[in-house]
Amino acid sequence: MPKATFAAGCFWGVESSFQKVPGVTKTLVGYTGGTTANPTYKQVCSGTTGHAEAVRVEFNPDVISYAQLLEIFWSLHNPTTLNRQGPDVGSQYRSAIFFHGAEQEKEAYASKAAADNSGRYSSAVVTEIVPAAPFYPAEDYHQCYVQKREVK
Repeated sequence: MPKATFAAGCFWGVESSFQKVPGVTKTLVGYTGGTTANPTYKQVCSGTTGHAEAVRVEFNPDVISYAQLLEIFWSLHNPTTLNRQGPDVGSQYRSAIFFHGAEQEKEAYASKAAADNSGRYSSAVVTEIVPAAPFYPAEDYHQCYVQKREVK
């Protein structure tokens, strides 16, 4: 299955939203885009590792396209705030698309341009578009965090 990797603030809510999308076959929260190998949550939260909280999404392209995943990504956060989403502040909460290959890179840039020109936002989109970097899964208690805490 192809993969997509997105950073859009705290990974708990982002993961929960992608889990509900038909065609998404697996999600994994973790850390990417930094310089420290195998960082811990505490290290990432210190802002010294360079990592972003991110969600790796595996998807069935016969059910959902990468372009559609990008549209969902834009809808989940404010891509105009640098290193901030809501009350969460720091580079670990930045908006970023980590592309896997040339086709995803092309689609990500086109999607960003469309989002920036859509009139949806009052400020410029600051989302980074960078090659997928080593992805380090977050600690087990972060995986499916929202799902584990839903009232049944």
